[in-house]
This record gives sequence, structure tokens and C-alpha cells, in this order.
Amino acid sequence: MEKMESREQMRKLPIGIQSFQKLREENFIYVDKTKFIAELQENSGNIYFLSRPRRFGKSLFLSSLKSYFEGKKELFGGLYISTVEDEWLQYPVFHFDFNGKNYAEKDALKKVLNEHLERFERKYGKDTSSADVDLRFGAVIRSAFEKTGRKVVVLVDEYDKPLLENDGAQKEANRALFKGFFGNLKACDEYLKFVFITGVTKFSKVSIFSDLNQLQDISMDRRYSEICGITFDEMVSTFEPEIADLASENSLSKDECLKKLEKMYDGYHFSKDSKGIYNPFSILNTFASREFNSYWFETGTPSFLIKKLRSSGMDYRDFSNGVTADFLSLKDYRDDNPDPIPLFYQTGYLTIKDYDREFDIYTLKYPNDEVKISFLKSLAPYIFHKENEPRWLDIGHFGRDIKEGNLDSVMQRFSSLFASLPYTSINEKNKNAVIEQNFQNVIYIVFTLLGKWSRVEEHSALGRADCVLETDDKVYIFEFKRDSNVEEAFRQIKEKKYAEPYMASGKKIVEVAVNFSSEERNIKEWRSLQRAL
Repeated sequence: MEKMESREQMRKLPIGIQSFQKLREENFIYVDKTKFIAELQENSGNIYFLSRPRRFGKSLFLSSLKSYFEGKKELFGGLYISTVEDEWLQYPVFHFDFNGKNYAEKDALKKVLNEHLERFERKYGKDTSSADVDLRFGAVIRSAFEKTGRKVVVLVDEYDKPLLENDGAQKEANRALFKGFFGNLKACDEYLKFVFITGVTKFSKVSIFSDLNQLQDISMDRRYSEICGITFDEMVSTFEPEIADLASENSLSKDECLKKLEKMYDGYHFSKDSKGIYNPFSILNTFASREFNSYWFETGTPSFLIKKLRSSGMDYRDFSNGVTADFLSLKDYRDDNPDPIPLFYQTGYLTIKDYDREFDIYTLKYPNDEVKISFLKSLAPYIFHKENEPRWLDIGHFGRDIKEGNLDSVMQRFSSLFASLPYTSINEKNKNAVIEQNFQNVIYIVFTLLGKWSRVEEHSALGRADCVLETDDKVYIFEFKRDSNVEEAFRQIKEKKYAEPYMASGKKIVEVAVNFSSEERNIKEWRSLQRAL
């Protein structure tokens, strides 16, 4: 009963709140990002583009810009910008929101644009000389300027949603419509005070914004790397009661709780020198439920990412060890680009982990465990051709067997996985390659997903299937061999001194040697050996 009352007294967490006005008027917790409004105003540009992953706070930031330019001073009391802003002028604001719509139908985008324009035209007047949305947009911008005597602010939220959700002719039609529509921003430059466009990706090579020579892409600008998301300092200063409740609910100390939050939800970097950024959607949901789960990933199925990865031919296992890209490629998304890395970076499934200044090379990896584990769980059915069997890989049973030290059951589960793989398409020419790939895929997927419950050390040499898995009281050192024998596996464990780093841990060390047979396409033999401390 006490816990029930405690939950009712919890502070209001802004989960799914995208209206800045609602957030402030209804006393939701707010991580102050208004210093970035001031900085954008101080800089020379007036047309900005920001790319961030979905559910990262883009819509809320855009809404705060809307309230600011509408002069709603009362909403900003106690926030940074209230200490530096004196005028609080009111400008005409055109806010385009492309969220929450289905753009699969032929004229869906045109209908949405028309709905927005009609709202603006009712307020500022309509030019009846044309029904074309392109011309109407330009006309209502000029009309708003003439009626108010002030320049216009244009805010565009998730512009790329009508493009990412379509393929083929429909995407091309939407792209052409957007090109003409946004072309008005250049033609109406003298009437514009400020323009801010957000999206997940920037279609930089497809000419949507090609006419906007003054467009500033701040997506990788270190000055704005914290404009969305939550830093560690922001989290601990803003959510101290929620962190304490989360730690208590999960029987963790404060430090243990913070480390788990970091492992699950931190790790995003949007410039080469930025601090780590926490996923705000996942952090807020974790505080609300007091459970560590995969919240951000569950809000959308990355089917277009899986399709892109499969068509590229890139080995998904490279993502764990790090892939490289230069600055220009990270900002480049094209439909015909065979490289999936820019899309994975822009959508948040990879992030910057290192930067080589001498050669201008970025290293990218999964940002955190939430993304890594959840993405691999979604990818696994496609890798093993099990798309129509959603429960075929129950990794939880693997985890329980490992915790209980039931290696017989672990090996039976591996055998079942190997036996279930499709080999009907194998011919003699590609037989060994397919068997080797399937063998490595099973080992990699299972042990990576086991990292949700146990500490898993991955090795950079993907062809070597050894793995160290650490639980509360045991350290398992697995060595998988193909067409060899368990004695060879044990010899390698000993010669490479895999157990040495764990000898002082006080935990039981269990060496597990496994031999996989290509002819039988399954485990031929395995044996375990507990090393004396």
C-alpha cells in the first residue's frame, strides 16, 4: 500500500509530452534546454536543420521555439532564457508537424500541407489566385509579414516522415512536392525571421533543400550536441528523487543504479567532442515504471533498417567492434547509397565512439545495451530465416541455464538451434561458406543477447568463436571449434591464457570446449572443466 501511495505522489514525468506550453502549464518536469534558443538567436544564420533519432526530444524543442517566438514569456519563468531575454516580441509562427499521419495514400502529403495552410490562411488571409500549395505557402508568408509588420518564423517537425514511410513512385511524388514547397523559403527570404527544420535523416543529395544555400546543418555541430537528449549532469540534478526510487525498487545502491542507467541508455554522441547523451524517452519510462526495459526500441520496428543492412551485404557483427566513416558520409543519406552506416548513424542505431583527428575518421558502435540487444533480437529472425516464428529463440532460457550452471541444457539448446537452420538451398559450391556463417551467427547472437543478464566479453576476431561470460559466482570460458576436437579447444584456452584475468575474482572458472561438425551440421562433442582456484 505504501508503494501505491508513493507512485501516486510521484512528480509528473513528461512521457510523450511534445507541447512545451502543456508541459509548463501542467507542471511537468522539464530539463532546461532554453540556452540553445538563445544561442541560435545569437548566431548569424536564420535557417537551421537538426537531425536526431526519433523520440529524442526534437518535437518538444520545436514547441519551445514556437512558444518563445509567440512571446509567451510566462511559460519561461525560472528557465535560462528568462535571464537573458528582454524584449519577448511576438512573431507570426508557421508550425508544420508531420508526425502522427499516414502518408501511404497518393495525396496524403498534399492533404496534410493543405490542412496546415488553411489554418494559417484563416489567420493571415488567403490568396485566391491559386490552389497550388507551393504558391499558397509563399503567399501566406508574405501576407503574415504585411499584416503583422514582423517577419515570419517557420518550424518544420519531422519533415522526412512522408519520405521514410514510402518507396518508389510515392516517395518520388512526395519528394517533388516538398522541393517545390520548401523552395518558397528561398523566395521569401526577406520575410523570414527564423526557420528550423527537424528530421531523422537529411536527404542531402536529393535536392529537397538544394535551393537553400544559407541552410545551416547543426546536427554534428559540437555547440548543439546536447540540444536534445539528457546528459549525466542533467539527469542527476533534475531526477534525484526518481533515481532514488528506481534504486530502491531494484535493490541497488545509487552508484549501481547510475551504472545500470549508463549501460542501458547512455552512450549517444552527436559530435566528435560531445558528452555522452542519454535517451530521454527510455530514461523517463524507466523512472515511471521503475524497471530497466527496452522502451525506445519498442516504439517502432526498424524494418527499413534491416532491409537496408541485408541489401548492403555488410556483416552486422561489425557493428559491435566498430565501423568507420568520415564526416561527409555520416551526413549523407541517399536512397541509392549502398553504405548503410549513415542511415544507421542518423537513426540512432550507431553512434560516434571515437575520432581520429589526423585522418578525420569516426568510429561508430551501438550506443548502449538497449539498442544493441533489441536490434539483434529483431535481426535474428531474418538472419536465421525464422521471420514467421517470433518465439523460436527464447534467450531467457539460455540465461537461466547459465545462471544455474546447467551446461547440459545450454548445449541442448545450441543443438536445437543448429538443427533448425535451413540448409535446403546449400549446394556444393557454397556449402562451407553457408555452414560457417550459420555456425558463427548462432554463437554470436546467443552470447550477445545473453549480455542482458550476464557480462559478456566479445572478441574482435569474429571468426574465433570463443567467449567469456561472467555471472555473479562463475566465469564461463567458451571455446567453439569447427571440425576439430575439444582437446584443441582446451589447448587454446590454456595457451592464450583466457582464464588469467579472472583468477583473482574469487569466482569459479569453468572452461567449456565445444566441437561443431560441418558434416553433421551440429555439435559433435563438448566438455567442461572447472579450474581449481
